[in-house]
Amino acid sequence: MYIKRNIGWGLILRYVWKNVIFFTLYSISIFSIYHFLEWKFISIPFQPLSVIGIAVAFYIGFKNSQSYDRFWEARKIWGGIINYSRTWGNQVLCLVEDDKKTKQVLIYRHIAWINALRIQLRQPNSFSLKENATLEKLFEKHGEQKPPCDATKHFISEKEYTDLTQRKNPATHIIKNQGLHLKQLLEEGKITEFDKQLFHNILEEFYNLQGKCERIKNTPFPRQYAYFSTLFTWIFILLLPFGLLNIFENELNEMNHDIKQWFILLMVPLSVLISWFFSTMEKIGSNSEDPFEGRANDVPMTALCKTIEIDLRDMLDETNLPEKEKPKDNILY
Repeated sequence: MYIKRNIGWGLILRYVWKNVIFFTLYSISIFSIYHFLEWKFISIPFQPLSVIGIAVAFYIGFKNSQSYDRFWEARKIWGGIINYSRTWGNQVLCLVEDDKKTKQVLIYRHIAWINALRIQLRQPNSFSLKENATLEKLFEKHGEQKPPCDATKHFISEKEYTDLTQRKNPATHIIKNQGLHLKQLLEEGKITEFDKQLFHNILEEFYNLQGKCERIKNTPFPRQYAYFSTLFTWIFILLLPFGLLNIFENELNEMNHDIKQWFILLMVPLSVLISWFFSTMEKIGSNSEDPFEGRANDVPMTALCKTIEIDLRDMLDETNLPEKEKPKDNILY
């Protein structure tokens, strides 16, 4: 999640520099062919092009709206994970009639669960967005797109960790282990049947929240919207310079000789600017489709996990608490 109020131009250029270079060279080529080779037949009326532009803008708007809904739903899910994590810690401390070690095991195992879930959600899949090499290099430097799978190792026993490495869905089995531990505590008389039911209600909610995250992660944004939004945008961008030729030609005929040549030069930056507007709007939607990929605009799961860890360990009256996650290049992961 980018946290600076205004997006720095350094990050913007990482996203757009290739497109801007292409738009510039493409526009220069079209305008040069038209004006210097006098291929007047390549111009097209701007009116139908404006209709295409309006249609593309509506299509991009719909895509961006639905993409943002996916991001916001993901953020609300992790907000629920934070709230129920605090509830879990409070219930463990208040209801479990045992030594501090047992309470620590239950709370630490939960910290292991949120980290296991984070790691699973960050793994790339077949429809993950591929950025240009400049951006991928930045994200790889930060090391959050593919976090190390041993992030749970410090919160559970070695035997339990070894078992989890053999599982297809470690987060699911961590919750299962919590349930088995509660069963043991009930048999030992450390909790009552009513307490056990309260705990299982929280575990059920953790499964619900995990399932919601997995639904977003494993369900790609409908490709008919994602693909054709990109296709229509690029068709409009490629046709745009041809549509601007007539407009500038008509204006040129009404101008005096002194500024005529300077006015011709405005064709290229205007075409590049409009192309950049549309390509950026389309790119914004694409970057919000999958909110768990560890990119600049995704849900900051690492920071949220660290917040939960700090809160729960503070409930245990521990003093060696970790620091809050700090942003890297203004990106909070």
